[in-house]
Amino acid sequence: MKRRTLGGTGISVSEYALGAMMFGSFGNPDHDEAVGMIHRALDAGINIVDTADIYSRGESEEIVGKALKDRRDDVVLATKGHGPMGDDDNRRGSSRRWLTRAVEDSLRRLGTDRIDLYQVHRPDPATDIDETLSALSDLVRAGKIRAIGHSTFPAEQIVEAQWTAERRGHIRFRTEQPPYSILARGVEAAVLPTAQRYGMGVLTWGPLSAGWLSGKYVKAADVDLGEGGGRAALEQHKFDPSLPGNARKLEAVGELMKLAADAGLKLPHLAIAFVRAHPAVTSVIIGPRTPAHLDDLLRGAETELSGDVLDRIDEIVPPGTDLNRDDSYYVPPALADSTLRRR
Repeated sequence: MKRRTLGGTGISVSEYALGAMMFGSFGNPDHDEAVGMIHRALDAGINIVDTADIYSRGESEEIVGKALKDRRDDVVLATKGHGPMGDDDNRRGSSRRWLTRAVEDSLRRLGTDRIDLYQVHRPDPATDIDETLSALSDLVRAGKIRAIGHSTFPAEQIVEAQWTAERRGHIRFRTEQPPYSILARGVEAAVLPTAQRYGMGVLTWGPLSAGWLSGKYVKAADVDLGEGGGRAALEQHKFDPSLPGNARKLEAVGELMKLAADAGLKLPHLAIAFVRAHPAVTSVIIGPRTPAHLDDLLRGAETELSGDVLDRIDEIVPPGTDLNRDDSYYVPPALADSTLRRR
């Protein structure tokens, strides 16, 4: 598997990264099977594993720790902190108080003495970015973290963080981890160019757009919004085909399936190859739940798309377009809180 350098870190990572969100009670509760999948990915040439403390409330990190027990030095280990890890409001966010504790907890669950890439999982409007960078810089200098990054940051907050690091003498964020797929191309407008401008590595997640590009949803009747529908039932605003944004996604999926068939490809392989083709992208995070899912995704690792195919994708979903605005995974407080918009 080909490798690329992760921003300015000097760290070499594979073009596919293994995402561990589905390992544990949230997805696959079989620890032995999940450990086997991690080993299968490593044997196939993947050398970066990405998890987070919030995934199955720490269980994912524990599984990753088991899998890397005898292979730690060969793996670029990435995890994230920020999400709620309890009912106490002080057990979440990006304050020095919490991140210092969160890193120690992640190190314990992962069974290691250092994290290669520690990422702030979401922006924290309640915490000054100066405090966050100060705390993370101290953790880097203490040898507990090798590099720092963030996930799902809007372009303006990426810039603010870079300027703050320069002016205050902090270690700067080296990576961004945004959601990016054919159906959700909004990051092409500002996030990806901004990351390029600052020489940042980009680890994208959600290349199959929560399953929309897996081939599972061909027609409206395929979307199960009932109790057995899993994620579709929990996040109906992102799946209900009667909603305009989701109807647009379903229409685009139909056209993309025809395009993939004409190109002799499976839809998931087309979808991931599209994300990997963007010059700002360092590595694409895949998040399989079962060994069969992993094996299928690995079979498409060498897929390259021609210019004609990429142009046709642009016709189906124009660059910089999110077909469903409700697919956003971060809503700024100015939009989410009506009191900030009214006198």
